[in-house]
Amino acid sequence: MSALRRKFGEDYQVVNTNRGSTYTAPVKKKRQRFVEKNGRCNVQHGNLGGETSRYISDLFTTLVDLKWRWNLLIFILTYTIAWLVMASMWWIIAYIRGDLNHGHDQSYTPCVANVYNFPSAFLFFIETEATIGYGYRYITEKCPEGIILFLFQSLLGSIVDAFLIGCMFIKMSQPKKRAETLMFSQDAVISQRDGKLCLMFRVGNLRNSHMVSAQIRCKLIKSRQTPEGEFLPLDQCELDVGFGTGADQLFLVSPLTICHEINPKSPFFDLSQRSLMSEQFEIVVILEGIVETTGMTCQARTSYTEDEVLWGHRFLPVMSLEEGFFRVDYSQFHSTFEVPTPPHSVKEQEEKGSLPSPVATPTLCSGRERVFSADCAEAAAAGGEERAGQRALPSKLQRMSSSGRDELQRRALTLSSQPTERASSTGDLPLRLQRIGSAPGHGEPDERPGLRALKVGSEPVIQSAVCLSPGSAPGPIPAPPAGGRLEGSLPAKLRRMNADR
Repeated sequence: MSALRRKFGEDYQVVNTNRGSTYTAPVKKKRQRFVEKNGRCNVQHGNLGGETSRYISDLFTTLVDLKWRWNLLIFILTYTIAWLVMASMWWIIAYIRGDLNHGHDQSYTPCVANVYNFPSAFLFFIETEATIGYGYRYITEKCPEGIILFLFQSLLGSIVDAFLIGCMFIKMSQPKKRAETLMFSQDAVISQRDGKLCLMFRVGNLRNSHMVSAQIRCKLIKSRQTPEGEFLPLDQCELDVGFGTGADQLFLVSPLTICHEINPKSPFFDLSQRSLMSEQFEIVVILEGIVETTGMTCQARTSYTEDEVLWGHRFLPVMSLEEGFFRVDYSQFHSTFEVPTPPHSVKEQEEKGSLPSPVATPTLCSGRERVFSADCAEAAAAGGEERAGQRALPSKLQRMSSSGRDELQRRALTLSSQPTERASSTGDLPLRLQRIGSAPGHGEPDERPGLRALKVGSEPVIQSAVCLSPGSAPGPIPAPPAGGRLEGSLPAKLRRMNADR
């Protein structure tokens, strides 16, 4: 145990799930299974009515499917009855011809020489049927009915031998016994592999001879009700164990762990550790392959119920490297150990991962300069209220309001392109934006009334929160000179225009 903990870590606890060991699982009520652990299907057919005649029409398969005790009984009774019937027919021929009264008369020619009672007739039949005659009893040419019976006996004996001996040969060469050397783990486990929650179980081959073209399939048997209200008591659903990737084709030389990935296409998509305790299902595992020595197809089956699925467990390794070969320790074939596994279902994990982040993203105002301020939030709120009001207006008024808004935006863009506002940026330094409005003199008429409506004072300064460097605080903003003009910082063309005006 200490060596095992050093190998797998102190957080793992070994759990031996072998039913033959001293491990005692919690006592639970025995549940009705569809397929037993040994692979036998727990189904009986009843009330066949007139359909039982189908078994007689396929008598050979019926005899092969019978148990061994019934096969042996039929084999013995068939040969015994056939021998007695045929021996009786030879005795009847001798009795009708009167050969029994002249059994020791050398001058009399009987149908069968040296047949003078029933035991002698029985011995003659056995010697003829098995071709082990000693030359003492034989058919003479004076008995045509004996020749006809001899031909009938030969044909009937060949048919009976072919039927019964062939049935016994097929019965003995059936690969059912080969399936007993294919092992399945007592329990299935659910744990993470490669970051994904998977249902896993283990298969193994006890013989050195291989299973050619071994393939494994899984069926989930669970009762369900359709949306139309139909109840399906034993609905079968396919479990993907690598059909698309070819992982279901096994090279079964050493024990392998079969994995079913639980994804949105899996019927266990919403299965969690808590819901596993209340579920009722059965997983049927079918392993098929060709026996290498005989070339016959072999099928091994087992099943796992919900109480045989261990959440948060993993199988112990059974392979070890020895000097020149790999060794398989089948004493740990059914053993598992606990591993940290999320108790939530895959559906719950995906729903938690798809929730939006609680950190709010700053809302940026539209325009060339991206700014974040209280004025922007107010403008966004006002725009939202305006849009809500527009949705309540008729379509014609909405078109009129939208056209007026577009015209206002176009004028605002035209005025913003005038040299009355200036934005300066110094690369990586904090962006400072300042708009300077020039008001007309007292004696001068206002030639651009639209500019007055958009005039922005020089006191509020808007800074971009995005461009601020980490750890730096916005510095003081220099105030503009008196009169609201920055003549020294204007281009030469603008200065000439101001001087002319």
